[in-house]
Amino acid sequence: MKRFPIQRRTLVMLAGFVPLIALFVYVALRSGALAPVPVTVAKVENRSIAPALFGIGTVEARYTYRIGPTFTGRVKSLDVEVGDQVEAGQVLGEMDPIDLDERIRALEAALKRTAAQIDEAQIRHGYAQTQARRYQRLLEAQTTSEEIAGAKTNEYQVAEASLKAARAESVRVEAELEALVAQRRNLVLLAPAAGLVAARHADPGATIVAGQAVVDLIDPHQLWINVRFDQINAHGLAADLPAHIVLRSQAAESRAGRVLRVEPLADAVTEETLAKAVFDELPQPLPPLGELAEVTVDLPPLAAGPVVPNAAIQRLDGQLGVWRVSDGDLRFTPVTMGVADLDGYVQVRDGLEVDDEIVVYSANTLHPRSRIRVVQHLTEVKP
Repeated sequence: MKRFPIQRRTLVMLAGFVPLIALFVYVALRSGALAPVPVTVAKVENRSIAPALFGIGTVEARYTYRIGPTFTGRVKSLDVEVGDQVEAGQVLGEMDPIDLDERIRALEAALKRTAAQIDEAQIRHGYAQTQARRYQRLLEAQTTSEEIAGAKTNEYQVAEASLKAARAESVRVEAELEALVAQRRNLVLLAPAAGLVAARHADPGATIVAGQAVVDLIDPHQLWINVRFDQINAHGLAADLPAHIVLRSQAAESRAGRVLRVEPLADAVTEETLAKAVFDELPQPLPPLGELAEVTVDLPPLAAGPVVPNAAIQRLDGQLGVWRVSDGDLRFTPVTMGVADLDGYVQVRDGLEVDDEIVVYSANTLHPRSRIRVVQHLTEVKP
């Protein structure tokens, strides 16, 4: 009579536990750790892609004139401000001549003195030459001695040497005068070409050393973009390729341009390739120098081939590949990648065939034993 209650109680407990266990298994298989991973899939397409390169650059002036003195001095005056438009040959400012004008006047006086010395030396030279010839004829006629004739010849030679020395001194003084005059002209800062004043590096009263710029002048109609491209993706970059330039201040507008040249020297520190890009038509108003710009360079289209979304490429055990879905089974397939475009697609050179089904996005990390569930969109992606 006592065994029946025990069996009844056991049956009641089992009847209660079985639904709970079934519910636990159902929850684990549907939403727990054993649940299938939601994934989105796509098929390998056979199509041509148009690769492109993306780089960041800054607006720079193609021609910059750094105007300054050729020797150390003090700025006397500056007649232009930043932003002024100037014409070729216009006076921008002047350096303080200090004692240069007095030195020029001194050399001019010295040049006049050497001219007088030349005149005097020429007179002496002519008189000595006449006397030497006269006494030479007298010697031939034996009416004078050889000593007197020789002395007159020596006087002529001395007069000739004095004339040469006076002329040489005149040449030296004239050269010094020309050098000082040229130096004096260089004190006037002239615009070598029409342009825009981009910077003033000194104010009146400041001392400037030789070669230091006082004013920077640019040609506003000759702007370019100094662009940097990652060396890994810079293959195919060449001059005359079409480009699209987006200025940071005008992010909503893309402007047509082209690659002017690829620099022969790359940046070894940042591992970037440098290039110059120009606008087909300059934007108005002109962008300020130093403004950032995004440059997209169009490369020639490639022949049709297997193409997959770049998001499908994964790395497993050091290998690049994709998760391929075949008859519901999941398998990691190593691939050899080709060129990618900026639309998120990359060519596959080896490892996949056209129409193969691959995983593009997954809700969490996949492994060879993962169970998957194909969905149209992922609502949450776990790392």
